Amino acid sequence: MRAEPRTAGLIGRFAGRHVLAELAGIAPALLDDSERLREILAAAVTEAGATVCEVAAHRFAPQGVTVVALLAESHASLHTYPELGAVFVDVFTCGDRADPEHAVHLLAEALGAGSIQLSTVLRGEH
Repeated sequence: MRAEPRTAGLIGRFAGRHVLAELAGIAPALLDDSERLREILAAAVTEAGATVCEVAAHRFAPQGVTVVALLAESHASLHTYPELGAVFVDVFTCGDRADPEHAVHLLAEALGAGSIQLSTVLRGEH
């Protein structure tokens, strides 16, 4: 009997976890710092096992930032509301390598969030 390659079950697997979160109690100045938010998002998803392909950010006037990380496993994003000390987080990863819940908890820690509300949606074939 021929052994299957170790990655055989991962390639082409149509399954993922989509984590949606709301973080609050964050310093408004941090939520308006697009460069620091890019660094924090990239570090969190990398530590959670994802592969970052590219990170883009857009700062709005008078305040607020959207940061999007394109991942080999899918994507992650932050949408900030400095005036409220809050951010919406969206992390979607396909396969089993990356842990999107862990990424959100790392983000909450790095941002100094006072509260976190999180929900996970299983997508595809589990």
